[in-house]
Amino acid sequence: MAEQATKENVVDLLLAQHQEIRQLASTVEKNHGKVRKDAFDRLRRLLAVHETAEEEVVHPFARRAADDGSQVVEARLREENEAKGVLSELEKMDPESAEFEETFARFHKDLDAHASHEEKEEFPRIAQKATPEQMRGMAAAVKAAEAVAPTHPHQGTESPTKNLALGPVAAVADRVRDAIGKARG
Repeated sequence: MAEQATKENVVDLLLAQHQEIRQLASTVEKNHGKVRKDAFDRLRRLLAVHETAEEEVVHPFARRAADDGSQVVEARLREENEAKGVLSELEKMDPESAEFEETFARFHKDLDAHASHEEKEEFPRIAQKATPEQMRGMAAAVKAAEAVAPTHPHQGTESPTKNLALGPVAAVADRVRDAIGKARG
């Protein structure tokens, strides 16, 4: 296991997470009841920690990696900000309601587009510019960031500075919220 971790690179890690995100989103869309709710909760948590780690680790490198890196990253940050807002709205809805289904269908489409943009515009630049050591280091940094990231969306924190300033407090609050939710069943 430790050997695999030292060989893993950030692009492979993010691509695997994108695949998991896509699978969870499809599960939410195609199911109802407890299956839908559980899949949505897992999706929401994964998206929250994934986007935080990208904002803290991946986007800053991508911004510096190419001449148009800032433009590419700014477009992704706008998408992430909008997605966090919609995800927050979805959290408050009854997963069985028509409103949830309609909003989630649009969210799912936008989520797929966002992941595709990263995969086509951002990840290739990282893979081209980063050394193998940087790729492995970023993968380790992404995992570390995810371990302490908030587990719910927090719109307006799409920069490394804001994530580092507000993230720890939000992460503790989110994890307490999650524990209370689990205790209630």
